[in-house]
Amino acid sequence: MTDTTDQAAKPTPAFAGASWVALVLGMGAYLVGLFNAGMELNEKGYYFALLMFGLFAAVSLQKTVRDRADGLPVTNLYTGIAWFALVISLALLAIGLWNAGSLVLSEKGFYGISFALSLFAAVAVQKNVRDLAQFRLESGAEEHAATETDPPRRQTDLASLRGLE
Repeated sequence: MTDTTDQAAKPTPAFAGASWVALVLGMGAYLVGLFNAGMELNEKGYYFALLMFGLFAAVSLQKTVRDRADGLPVTNLYTGIAWFALVISLALLAIGLWNAGSLVLSEKGFYGISFALSLFAAVAVQKNVRDLAQFRLESGAEEHAATETDPPRRQTDLASLRGLE
């Protein structure tokens, strides 16, 4: 008997679709806002770099936490760096928006919300991609085991392969 909690659950199409829509909507709104903003190019570059840094940090942290939950080795140093990068990206956005005198409060809120939506959606998309890959791997292995009619494959070790050189 197998424990169903260890098996990967296939993400529903609705959740996967909603995650992708949220990511495109969040990033799209943020980037359109930057494109139309009356900021100098270096300010636009700052906010664009923060979005990219934040997205990478959020996905990296999610992967790190998931790897640990799955029993894969992850160093404390890398986990700390992932947390630090996410916190720094959020802090730099908050500091940038706080000090942006040319932006009205509604614009600041717009950038903050679209940034947060993008980070959340990136984590959800990455989770769905990983869950789907794991589901396909497990279901493919189960199908192969159930329908295998070939004789068992012979295990070879590195020493026997070296004899073929």
